[in-house]
Amino acid sequence: MLELVGLRKRYDEVVALDGCHLAVRSGRMVGFLGPNGAGKTSAMRAIFGLLRLDEGGVAWNGRPVGPEVRRRFGYMPEARGLYPRMKVRAQLTYLGRLHGLDRKRASEAADRWLGKMGLEDRAESRLEELSHGNQQRVQLAASLIHDPEVLVLDEPFSGLDPLGVEDMARILRQSARSGAAVLFSSHQLDLVEDLCDDVAIINRGRVVLAGDVKSLKDQARYRRLELDTDSTAGFLERIPGAELLQSRGSRHTVLVPAEADVHELFGLVPERVPIREFTYRPPTLSDLFKEAVAG
Repeated sequence: MLELVGLRKRYDEVVALDGCHLAVRSGRMVGFLGPNGAGKTSAMRAIFGLLRLDEGGVAWNGRPVGPEVRRRFGYMPEARGLYPRMKVRAQLTYLGRLHGLDRKRASEAADRWLGKMGLEDRAESRLEELSHGNQQRVQLAASLIHDPEVLVLDEPFSGLDPLGVEDMARILRQSARSGAAVLFSSHQLDLVEDLCDDVAIINRGRVVLAGDVKSLKDQARYRRLELDTDSTAGFLERIPGAELLQSRGSRHTVLVPAEADVHELFGLVPERVPIREFTYRPPTLSDLFKEAVAG
C-alpha cells in the first residue's frame, strides 16, 4: 500500500499541502480529484521526491520510500517529461534501463509497449513528430516500461479523443488488475466515476473526502431525483429539505434527503400530471465533489 502521511509544504504565504493524508492499495485505482491549485500535483511530486516537504512522508508497504523503491514506481507528469527529438523506441529503451532493466529486457519491453499502444510504425519517429494523442501514449508507455508496482498519473486523459480515452482507461484497468496501486488525477468526474474503485478529494492542501466510490455515494445524506413532467407546481414545496438543482423544459433535477421514502415522493406529484420519467438514485460523483469542496 502507498501512503502519504501528513504532507505539508508552504511557499511563502501559499500553502500547497496542509497535512495531506492519502492511501492507495495494491490492485486498486484511485481517482485524485480537486479544484485547480488544491495540491494534487504537489502531492504526486512528493511521492517521487521532486518536492522538498516541510513535514510528513511517503511510505510503501509500511516503509519510507527511498530512491531504490522509487525505481519500481511509474510516473506520468501532466507536462511532457520526454525528449522531443529522441526517437520513440530508443527513448523507451533508455528509460527502461534507468528503471533497472538490462538492455535486452528494456528493448523487449519497448517493443511490447509500442505494440500495446498501437505505435509499432512510429518506433523510429522522433517524439516531436507525433500527434498530441500519440505523445500521450508514449508518455504512458514510459511510465509502464518496467511494470511498476505503483503507477501515478497527472491528468493522463487531457487532450485525448474518445478512442484515446478508451485505450488509456483499458490499460489502467489492466495495470490495477495485475496488482499495481494506481493513482491518477483528472477533472473528468464522469470518467473517474466509471473507472475508479476509490476516490480522494483534496481541497486547500488536505484530503476532505476519501473512500470507495459506491460506499461514498450510498452514505451521502441526499439522493438525486430526476423528473420528466410538465409541471412540478406544489411538488417541491411538499418535500422537506428538497433543493432544485436545475430545470430545463420539462426535465427537473432535485436533491432530496436520503431518508425520504421514494413511494411517498412519487405520490406527491400532482394528479393528472403525466410523468414520462422518474429516476431516484444516489448522488453523482460530481455532486459529492461540489459538496466536499464547498464544505
